[in-house]
Amino acid sequence: MSELPWLVADVGGTNARFGLVTAPGEAPSQVAVLAGAEYASLPDAVAAYLADHAGGVRPGAACVAVAGPIGGDAYELTNLPWAGSISALGLPYATLLNDFEALAVSLPHLAGNDLVWLGGPPPCDGIKAVLGPGTGLGVAGLVPGDQGWIPVPGEGGHVSVPVYDEREQEIVSALRAQGLRHVEAEHVLSGPGLTRLHRALALVNGVAGAETLTASEIVAREDDPLCAETIEVFCAMLGTFAGNVALTLGARGGVYIGGGVLPRIVERVRASAFRRRFEASPSMSGYLSTIATALITAPQPALTGAAAWLTQQLSRRSVYEPA
Repeated sequence: MSELPWLVADVGGTNARFGLVTAPGEAPSQVAVLAGAEYASLPDAVAAYLADHAGGVRPGAACVAVAGPIGGDAYELTNLPWAGSISALGLPYATLLNDFEALAVSLPHLAGNDLVWLGGPPPCDGIKAVLGPGTGLGVAGLVPGDQGWIPVPGEGGHVSVPVYDEREQEIVSALRAQGLRHVEAEHVLSGPGLTRLHRALALVNGVAGAETLTASEIVAREDDPLCAETIEVFCAMLGTFAGNVALTLGARGGVYIGGGVLPRIVERVRASAFRRRFEASPSMSGYLSTIATALITAPQPALTGAAAWLTQQLSRRSVYEPA
């Protein structure tokens, strides 16, 4: 097994989060968050983290989760101009995960205050699903295998928007009138999607001169009727989307919600139509009622997933290495 410590990272479009694993199975320590825009490349950011926050150690292995497409040892960030090969880190062992793959791998390791339950029975063994509205809308699965958990990445955030009733169809029509020819789930179920949803509801409600608000402003204005309705519609549509993901993957092991939007409004999510809409399938309501739903509130779950993935992969690798 590779020499400790190991480096783990979760690199998004805005921030790059780093930590060290000092023993297999332990949670990452010495966690630091760096602004991606301040560094020209991933190796530059890694070097800065190791020098400034990790005492200049040289890791024996690394797992880097990135918000963007990966292929073999190559990565390309979607919202940050970083691209290249993970081998450029110059470490004895380095591997890549998509950020939602890492979030999926974290699921069996989350407990207690890491989760807020949103309805359904306690989770059971079996396939799990994770989805999350943030800058975009990520989706992944986690399948149990003979040698550990297997993450299943996907692009489920780009399916067609989940429309449940005539009111939501009016909202989609308004979005099309505002320039979206084909409305994807991500167009409404994300941080930028909250802004789009707010504008569309203003048009549907006939609210003239409604100002354009950011997701943070919409969340903060709890006494504003249009903002409150935006959050309600958002949570309801997310419930339908989550139910669709559960049915697609057969996620009897639970559906988990991550991303940066919902942890700020936990109680409003719990009081919303999310769970009712999750189960509102004409033919599969009974099936969905047996699936647990939970909101991830752990501060750095993708780092937890990257650490778990390294432990699993390096343990397997050591079994096959010659003595």
